[in-house]
Amino acid sequence: MLLRLNKVACHRNTNITIALGVMVMFLLFSACSGRKKELGKAITERDSLPVLDTRGVTTLISDSGITRYRIVTEEWLMFDRKNPPHWAFEKGVYLENFDSLFQVEASIKSDTAYFFNKEGLWKLMGNVHIQNLKGEKFDTQLLYWDQNKQKVYSDKFIRIEQPDRIITGRGFESNQQMTVYTIHKPEGVFYMDDEPVVADSLKTDSVN
Repeated sequence: MLLRLNKVACHRNTNITIALGVMVMFLLFSACSGRKKELGKAITERDSLPVLDTRGVTTLISDSGITRYRIVTEEWLMFDRKNPPHWAFEKGVYLENFDSLFQVEASIKSDTAYFFNKEGLWKLMGNVHIQNLKGEKFDTQLLYWDQNKQKVYSDKFIRIEQPDRIITGRGFESNQQMTVYTIHKPEGVFYMDDEPVVADSLKTDSVN
């Protein structure tokens, strides 16, 4: 009889031990899963957060030891883990491009801008306004500036104001000094004192 009770007690102890083991494993698994979720969330949040957040910026940027650009912006965000990495100027930006004598070759202003530093590419959006050394003014809603290729281009509507006329069209390409440029689909030339000339009458789409 005593032996039978001992067997029953032993069996119950074994069941209790197994049950406790299962509970401990369940709790450990839940805790690990929670930590993994928290870690995954933290990594995701870090990927979406800027590594640099600067307000009220006026700075000069050098290229090969020569000051080439001035940036003025209310907010400068730098994302190093986004794909692709980029700088964001979502509250507007003003840029100046200097020559080797520190003269302003062109100035650019836009409502929003992104700079993809690996590609050396600027994407400017919303009320993009450019003025070159000759005083010519360019207005569009989207403009790309490829610093590596030293080229400025757009496939959107563009308005160019020269001293004696205004030229409009769609599709635009220029050197980064904005002195030699082409309008791919001109729509019209409006002289200050004469009647406008329709696009079909234009002999060339190159304007120097």
